[in-house]
Amino acid sequence: MEFDNETALQGFAESVAPHLVGGDVLLLDGDLGAGKTSFTKGLARGLGITDYIKSPTFTLIREYPAGRLPLYHMDLYRLEGGGAGDLGLEEYFEGDGVSVVEWPDYLGEAMPESYLLIHFIKDDFDDNKRTLTFEAEGSRAKALLEALPIQ
Repeated sequence: MEFDNETALQGFAESVAPHLVGGDVLLLDGDLGAGKTSFTKGLARGLGITDYIKSPTFTLIREYPAGRLPLYHMDLYRLEGGGAGDLGLEEYFEGDGVSVVEWPDYLGEAMPESYLLIHFIKDDFDDNKRTLTFEAEGSRAKALLEALPIQ
């Protein structure tokens, strides 16, 4: 899917939110500035969360409990050398909320069994344009992918 601007990307993310259930895990993969946190802002809005959403780069995890489902926003960029397995992330992944993980390559052994991986690709010529591709692992993630408005 292609998006010409941040507003369109956030609008799409907002349309994903009604399809989410507790325990869903979204892994967001892409370069710095590719739109991962922007997507999360739209997702939060779709979940009814009115808090200001910002990247948890320095805190690793930000929790937003005040929506239809809790949102657990994780940014593992600072764990480039490893260590995600020591954070107890499985409690989030198996919990009652939605987990959004930026930089999932650093999950290592903490990788959940079921997840929807979203690749964010910045356009080389238009800094506002993004392309998203999707991969689902596990039966719940495959069902989620089929339900999304990506046609």
